[in-house]
Amino acid sequence: MLDRITSMQIFVKVIAAGSFTGAARLMALSPTMVTKHVTALETRLGVSLFHRSTRHLSLTEAGRLFLESCQKILADVENMEQTVSEQYREPRGQLRLNAPVSFAIRYVAPYLSEFSRRYPQVQIELGLNDRPVDLVEEGWDLTLRIRNLTISTLRARKLAAVRMVICASPSYLAKAGTPTHVDELQHHNCLGYTLSGNNSASRWHFGDNGEKTVSVSGLLCANNGDALREAAVAGAGIAYLPLFVVSQELQRGQLIALSLDYPTTPGPDLHAVYAPGTSIPLKVRAMIDYLAECYGPIPPWEKTA
Repeated sequence: MLDRITSMQIFVKVIAAGSFTGAARLMALSPTMVTKHVTALETRLGVSLFHRSTRHLSLTEAGRLFLESCQKILADVENMEQTVSEQYREPRGQLRLNAPVSFAIRYVAPYLSEFSRRYPQVQIELGLNDRPVDLVEEGWDLTLRIRNLTISTLRARKLAAVRMVICASPSYLAKAGTPTHVDELQHHNCLGYTLSGNNSASRWHFGDNGEKTVSVSGLLCANNGDALREAAVAGAGIAYLPLFVVSQELQRGQLIALSLDYPTTPGPDLHAVYAPGTSIPLKVRAMIDYLAECYGPIPPWEKTA
């Protein structure tokens, strides 16, 4: 079957050139191929598009109506192709970026003004969500995930390592004592993070490979790191959180990092996750490269710890 768009383009060229031979010359085709395309159109439509004679070629009424439609359709196709192509020549258009709440507030949102200065043709929609999101189904161009990635058709780029820290406020430690061994945590009020990639609200892992597990309990657990940080600052208990959540509070002395007999287990790396494809839209590539620049080689939360 002959391509309909090509057939319409040839039909319009025949009219512009005034003959089948002229259209063939303009499109670098044989006159026979031009005739086949026009004939295929007429067969599909069930009408004659031209009045034919040995000296003159003119449109039928159906041909005039079809010409108007072809011109509109071909213009729309050209505009569509240009719009899509521009996405790969210059960063532009809406970029829907999703990131975890705590991380986005401190280490995404403050950096977006500089990105917008560099790429003024990109409009950013920032979504904050701690739950795993379906990038394709929910229509996100790019997501930042701090999780151990499973095998999927999605593509990912590591942006930074995530260090974990166990900490509490000076007031809590003054009241409950400062643990020096991980087993002592069983006797403390431990604030559980229910969405953690490595730890559950009741079982915390220690050691470079998570080889030491401690059962913990407490009066509060939450699915948001900011909530647990604020509770820890207020003296509610001990928190085991990514460094980026508590780095500023550690620097200000509102929280104190505990030194135990086992080190904290490294958290899942921070990844930029995006849809598969042979080409990445420049707006997505630009954001990934920009964030990699912002977070490396030393992440900003490590500098303020």
